[in-house]
Amino acid sequence: MQKHDINDSGYKYTVSDLAMTKVQRDFYETNGYLVVPKLVPDYLIDRCCKRFKDLCDGTVPRNGITLMKEVSRMKGSYQGENLYCKAQDILWDEEFYEYARYPKLLDYIESIIGPNIMSMNLMHLNKLPDTGANSSRHPIHQDLHYFPFRPANLIVASWTACVPTNIDNGCLFVFPGTHTVELQPHGYPDIKYGKVNVLIHEMKSNIFDNHKKVFLEMDKGDTVFFHPQLIHGSGINKTQESRIANVNHYASSNCYYTDVTGTVQENIQNEIYDLMDKKGIKGVDYNTYWKNRCRLVRGVRESL
Repeated sequence: MQKHDINDSGYKYTVSDLAMTKVQRDFYETNGYLVVPKLVPDYLIDRCCKRFKDLCDGTVPRNGITLMKEVSRMKGSYQGENLYCKAQDILWDEEFYEYARYPKLLDYIESIIGPNIMSMNLMHLNKLPDTGANSSRHPIHQDLHYFPFRPANLIVASWTACVPTNIDNGCLFVFPGTHTVELQPHGYPDIKYGKVNVLIHEMKSNIFDNHKKVFLEMDKGDTVFFHPQLIHGSGINKTQESRIANVNHYASSNCYYTDVTGTVQENIQNEIYDLMDKKGIKGVDYNTYWKNRCRLVRGVRESL
């Protein structure tokens, strides 16, 4: 397939038609997201799920991978996959890395942000059945809250369903068109609505009230791409099985780091500093923290 130059057609939120049809580009431009059915093959998904299980069971070394316990299960007798809700810092694990650099997925990423692609934040999510604490939900938020690099239009998320996802097991929901909304203040949700894990912030405004809410029910292998300012979240898992997904964020290596001090992002920066301090990590600023969490997956590394 022929490649095209960045910004070849006047679109604002996509840069080429390498993988996307005009209908798909128009949909992403208008809505801030795009679902592509059956994009990621079963064999690749199954490898990631097995890797997560092996990590949880301790049959393979973690090698710097962080496994996050589900907050409502920390004091129980839960073990393995029934305890851990997320694997992160997995970009250097070769099993998960195969997802991050899957060529057909990257073709869509390149259509949105261009040919120089950095993988910035790869995670494997294991949304466990809710214990009644409402802790399996992900409050409404914008991903850009976490990222100290710009421009936002050259950042995109990929979210691949590893099992069928629906309203009952807490599928994603989005507010179409809210990718045009400026980044809003975020913070921890009110405790009366249930606890959430560390770093799970919610948006502290109701600017989405005039936008419709769309639930993204997806089959295994379906992938949604969305803009970092798109307002979204997910519900609680009301079933007896885990809702599993691979999530990655990509940015053009032509992006640049910014100083978030004094902005609505300063609170997440300070929380990361506190976490690094608890781990004994000294002398690392927020931008360097992100530089250590990214990996080139296509093209050349420029300023990011």
